[in-house]
Formats: sequence, C-alpha cells, structure tokens
Amino acid sequence: MLSRSDLADVPITPAEVVRAVEEAYLAFAAGESDNPRKLSVADPGGSSVSYAMLGRDGRRRVVAMKTSYKFDPGHDRSTKRYYTTITLYDDTTGAPIAMMDCARVGALRTPAVSALLVRETVRRGAESALLIGTGTQGRNALPHLLAVNPQLRKLMVFGTHPDGLAAVHTHLTEAAPHALLKVVDDPYTAAGTADVVLATAGPGTEVALESEHLAPGSVAVLVGYGLAPSTLVEADRVIATSAAQMALTGTDMVGPDGTLRSVDAELPQILTRSRPARRREDEKIFVYNSGLVLTDIAVAHALATRAIAEGRGTEVPLWD
Repeated sequence: MLSRSDLADVPITPAEVVRAVEEAYLAFAAGESDNPRKLSVADPGGSSVSYAMLGRDGRRRVVAMKTSYKFDPGHDRSTKRYYTTITLYDDTTGAPIAMMDCARVGALRTPAVSALLVRETVRRGAESALLIGTGTQGRNALPHLLAVNPQLRKLMVFGTHPDGLAAVHTHLTEAAPHALLKVVDDPYTAAGTADVVLATAGPGTEVALESEHLAPGSVAVLVGYGLAPSTLVEADRVIATSAAQMALTGTDMVGPDGTLRSVDAELPQILTRSRPARRREDEKIFVYNSGLVLTDIAVAHALATRAIAEGRGTEVPLWD
C-alpha cells in the first residue's frame, strides 16, 4: 500500500514523466496495450461522479484498475472531496505490485500529456504560452510544457488565488530556474498574443475564452475550464487524446445545435505519423486532453517502482 505521503516526494523529473507517457501512447498505437472505455456513474443531483478505468500496458506487462470518486455538492473548495486510487498487477508473474493513491499520478500525467500535445501541434516559431488556472494542474503545467517545448520562452499566467500564483512560480523555478513568468490581469487580451493557451482552471472560473480571443495559428488545450465552446466549434482542427473519452466527458463543449464537434486526429495517431496534427501555420487548433488510463499506469508504475525500492509503503497480507 502506497499512501499519498509515501509518494509525495518520490523523485521523478518532468522529462521522465513525459517520456513514460509517450511510450505508453506509442505502445497503444502499436496494438501492444489495451485501454477500454471508462465507466462512469453520477448522482442525478450532480453532487458526485465516479469513474472506473481498466488497462493493460503491454510493454511494461502491467495490468491496472484506476478508480476515482468526486463529491462536490456545493461546487466550491470547502465541500469538495476527491479520491482516486490505482492498483497495479505484474502480468508476467501474476503478483500484485501495489495499491496506491493516484493523486500525484494524475497531477503529473495530465501536464505531461499536454506537453506532448503542444509539441505535436504548435506552429513553427511559436514562443509564447498563457496558463489559465493555478490549481494542481496549473502548478505542474509549465515545468512539463518546457521539458519538451523549451522554445516557449514568453510565459504568462492568469489566476485569482495568490497562493496558487505563488505555487506556479515555485514549481517553475524549481524546474527551470531561468524561466520568466508574467502574471496577467486580462486573460482575454493575453490570449490574443499567445501561441499556446493551457486552460487548467477549475469549474468556478469566470474565464471563458471565445474563439475570437485566440490568435491565428494558436493551440488551445482544454484540461479543465477556461475555454468557451466556440473554441472547439470554430477551430480549424480538433485533436484529442481519445475521441471516445471526449464524447463522454466533453459534453459541456457542445455547439449551438447541441452536437459535439468530431475529432480530426487522436494523439496516438499523431505520434505514429498516421495522421497529421497541423496542416497550415495559421490554423487554430483545439486540443482536448482527457488522458488514457495507460498513461496513469506508466506514471504509477514508475513511482511505485521507485517508492518500493526505497522501502516506502506498507506491505499488507490482503490476499493471505
């Protein structure tokens, strides 16, 4: 059993996380791994939502089940409860590896996927990025982004929580000491100057960038909130990590006619060059980052292997 505190400071760099995530996508694209569609159940009143995700990493020979449960009756930080776990099994020996808290896994996996998506879709000569939101995803976004997109030297952030803004600065400084970050007061104006927009804000944000606010040739990545449906509806190209998962979790981005825009290419297809990411330099590209459980497995396995090697966690006779 690996708790949140057991995993909190297990050393792993943004570059290592991105590499693990990319390997997971390549294995999936090659048909070596399995990633069935997630299951979900929600309270009719909107107070809770739960997901279950099963996957098999064919290269690591690891099978895993991830579950998540969010209880959010008041839709504010004071009442929100969120729990996520992942259980790993060694598919070469048949032995369980670990049952572990998945909070740090998700906190690292998602920005690593965003970084890959930006690497594949960003236009040539791009140098500026705007981050919207300073929660967990916002705090980890820029170190992972720069790990594979070092040319993005003009960094901007919009947030309304001083502690969150300070944390974004701290995380960036630890990963890239010489990087400069500007806090902006008007995200709409800033978006017009950004080659990349990372929307990682929480559901309570008042920011909702429209397509007209985005610069020609820009990439807008939706991780949480911060983008209005027009950024998807009017995009020149739509990229997703998974079209099936976007159809399941992206319903708040439907167009005026009540339908969800179709996906032009998925990340595994782009990484294997079976479909293009960008066709023209002036295209506005909308990217939906929903993540695959295979990427959770890759990061969880890396963290668990290191944690167990360091003697962390508690061995329990669960199946004795």
